[in-house]
Amino acid sequence: MLHTGAYWLLWLLRSLMPKRSSWYLAQFDGLRLRLVKIATPVVSRQSRILLHMPSACPDRSMLRMALERLPS
Repeated sequence: MLHTGAYWLLWLLRSLMPKRSSWYLAQFDGLRLRLVKIATPVVSRQSRILLHMPSACPDRSMLRMALERLPS
């Protein structure tokens, strides 16, 4: 069950990437290594969840754009 949930989340993250991006056709290993395994503090508020991305994250702009495309 957990594997199915993780697969669905990675599929959703990949589908949020721009069509012309190399991340749109990336394999799940690449997404996991480059985007998911980032040490990020998570702050939960009443109406939103805040992710404090590290300043040294090489794919920060790509991840921010994908997270902004998530439906609310």
